[in-house]
Amino acid sequence: MSPMLQRPRRNRASQTIRDLVAETHLKPSDFVWPIFIMDGTQKSEAISAMPGVYRRSVDAWIPLLKEACKMGLKSFALFPKVNEELKDPHGAISLKDDFFLYSALRQLREEIPEATLITDVALDPYSSDGHDGIYKDEKILNDESVEILAKQAVLQAKNGAHIVAPSDMMDGRVAAIRKALDAAGFKDTGILSYAAKYASNFYGPFRSALDSAPKSGDKKTYQMDPRNSTEALRELRLDIEEGADMVMVKPALAYLDIIKIFKEEAAVPVAAYQVSGEYSMIKAAASQGLLDEEKTMLECLTAIKRAGADIIFSYYAFDFCKSYKG
Repeated sequence: MSPMLQRPRRNRASQTIRDLVAETHLKPSDFVWPIFIMDGTQKSEAISAMPGVYRRSVDAWIPLLKEACKMGLKSFALFPKVNEELKDPHGAISLKDDFFLYSALRQLREEIPEATLITDVALDPYSSDGHDGIYKDEKILNDESVEILAKQAVLQAKNGAHIVAPSDMMDGRVAAIRKALDAAGFKDTGILSYAAKYASNFYGPFRSALDSAPKSGDKKTYQMDPRNSTEALRELRLDIEEGADMVMVKPALAYLDIIKIFKEEAAVPVAAYQVSGEYSMIKAAASQGLLDEEKTMLECLTAIKRAGADIIFSYYAFDFCKSYKG
């Protein structure tokens, strides 16, 4: 037998060698932890569809966020849980100065100044119709929705958001938000655009967490068709032209190819969202003894980073940081 010159297994011979030549590395600062905020004090509610995830009032979140910051996890995305009786077709509660999200932002800025706070710009948490825009006659009114989204973004920045993240997929919303922020004096507030948000089946647990599922119709006229990738490039280029500072792919694991395309194309940081369905699937399989939860979590998060994500939104962010060994 002739000598074998190439033996790739030499670089896999021990854990030390594997660590030495590893191409992808996860660290706490890669992550954004999405958290569900509710009104009130000392409140905490388990979310049955997302084991280990809770809705909490801001005072109940503060000790956990401080602990996260000590571990190097300092970026948090806030999603408010709004009582159904406060919702209406135009999401008017989101434009009220006394809305609890805004007092929560102010409190977090004061108590955890090292944290980066990211807020969701959309209508679905506040809409009685459960859509990301104004829903009328079975249609989403794009331009009218964008006007409200721009006002939301200004209020969020005014009350302490470092980065606003439009997740609505309305056309032209990034430009409108940038213009509104600049006009209001918030030139340093960043925009993280959900540039490629797909009409996915993986969002179910999140919608149950916020009671934000559409009451009628679906979101396919504004969220992207899962069959398309070239369309994602168009959305990416438009959002960057309109002023996005960062761009998002959502969901993550089923769209690793889109993350890779974005990383190769974009001159801005690329984020990816490991969504509620991805999280809950791992939890469900682990609860049945079918998977090792921690190893599967790490494998999935590594795949997202390997595909090109600079930033990872994940409900596993805190758990990852607890297990992180540097």
